[in-house]
Amino acid sequence: MSGHSKFANIKHKKEKNDSARAKVFSRISKEIAIAVKEGGSGDPNSNSKLRDVIAKAKANNVPNDNIERTIKKAVGGAGESYEEITYEGYGPGGVAVIVETTTDNRNRTAGNVRSTFSKYHGNMGTTGSVSFLFEEKGQIVINDQEDEEIDEDELMMAALDAGAADFAAEDHIFEIYTETSDVIAVADALKGAGYKIDSADRAMIPTTYVAIEDEENAKFMNLLIEKLEEDDDVMNVWTNWENPPVEEED
Repeated sequence: MSGHSKFANIKHKKEKNDSARAKVFSRISKEIAIAVKEGGSGDPNSNSKLRDVIAKAKANNVPNDNIERTIKKAVGGAGESYEEITYEGYGPGGVAVIVETTTDNRNRTAGNVRSTFSKYHGNMGTTGSVSFLFEEKGQIVINDQEDEEIDEDELMMAALDAGAADFAAEDHIFEIYTETSDVIAVADALKGAGYKIDSADRAMIPTTYVAIEDEENAKFMNLLIEKLEEDDDVMNVWTNWENPPVEEED
């Protein structure tokens, strides 16, 4: 696995930190609505899926008021009825792309995703066409705390002691990998140890990466990701693009 490429992807997301956090809140709100509907209850004590989503919401710093408001809305039937649909395809230069959506109108979402792929020189594929190039894992991201730098060795030991499977660091960004089922427990343990979690969720990690040498292809690949992420129905975009461009911080 290319360390540089995965950190470039993290930095790319950090450039739009506010919008990325809003996207996290939106995604989890929809997951709460789905959990309430499927579990038939707004009580986490009797709805295990809702309990798990609430734990994830808290690990990702979603305010309690937001969580409670979303649950009440879903229980009252005021919210939309969502379903989760995943699309796969290839971007310019043969980059594999997985698009995870949560939608109340699958025809609208499918049309928008297909149109975006086409417009930016990509191609939609069938289910399973690229997912075999990824592994599903838990991923926790931590940055240096506001008032002090993190001791990398101490964080690594804390993560491994909490049950993490792998650890990587670059330019004050720390990535911790776990089994998918362990990500919230490890995040909670790190929170308890005083670390501020930027995100904790499942992630699709490439097993192999594709480099784009052609500048035109790189431009359209960047636009493909950007436009997909701007779609309100799109929750996550995963790619195996090696070394995507990263803007320097001011």
